[in-house]
Amino acid sequence: MTGLPTVVFVGAVTYDAIALVDHFPGPDERQVARDVVHAGGGPAATAAVAASRLGVPAALVGSVGADAVGEQILASLREEGVDVSAVQALPGQPSGTSVVVVDAGRGTRAICTRPVPEPTIAPEGPAAELLSRAEWVHVDHLGWKPLQQWLLGTAQAPGSRRPRVSVDAGNPISGLTVDGVHLYVPTVESLTRRYGDQPVEELLDAAVREGAQTVVATRGGDGSVAATSGGARYEARGHCVQVVSTLGAGDVFHGALLAAVVRGLPLHDCLHYANVTAALSCRGLDGRSAIPTHDEVVAAMPAHHDATSARTEETL
Repeated sequence: MTGLPTVVFVGAVTYDAIALVDHFPGPDERQVARDVVHAGGGPAATAAVAASRLGVPAALVGSVGADAVGEQILASLREEGVDVSAVQALPGQPSGTSVVVVDAGRGTRAICTRPVPEPTIAPEGPAAELLSRAEWVHVDHLGWKPLQQWLLGTAQAPGSRRPRVSVDAGNPISGLTVDGVHLYVPTVESLTRRYGDQPVEELLDAAVREGAQTVVATRGGDGSVAATSGGARYEARGHCVQVVSTLGAGDVFHGALLAAVVRGLPLHDCLHYANVTAALSCRGLDGRSAIPTHDEVVAAMPAHHDATSARTEETL
């Protein structure tokens, strides 16, 4: 993985128990699951795993509890090649965990989660060191606040260098301002919550007017759309696979999108690359086991392009 910059991911880190059932159980119902797996989760952490699996160096800033679950979380990330030197193990706090039930019939899921320890970035320390060297930093709903505090603290430092910032805005983020954000990546639903019920092209325009340099909106199985402050517009349809579970697919999309960006792909190819990667990850019950390699994604992309409408600029 030499030759490419390290992308630093800041945010949630969890360890999940995931059950695949025929249908969501009713009150007091006992059901025999088709399968039960345990796997790492968390938006930022899963995005970091995706980037690493795709051949891009990834580092994670986050927090776990100083417990057995935290040790398992860190071990699984190390196995994926993610740099966890800036992940704190907090005494007296439990690690973030979730219980996830996946409805095989409808392809939907229900998630019950224990609060995740929030990441912190000390003025001096491993996290600040990683961020000071990073070209790209990606944050989820837990990573936004500590990153902004760190950026404010370094703004007046002589010779300070600000990394480019990518934001996973699928979950609500308190105090989010997209002005100056280099890569703003919400769902279409979250754009609607922010700007009102409008056609998708107007939602993209609203985000650009607010100051986002590039906005990429995800649409689940329908793919993704993008707009830039320079006026370009792109659309990429979803990639068809046999879906086992969509758990973590959005997080994988974020990691894959940044992997494509740092590889220097044009934006329309970045969308295709991320769509294919996220779709292929849905072949597994958990959010990580089926994440493809870079070579697998590239092999799937020609057929994907053939089945996709030609990219357009300026209009969707």
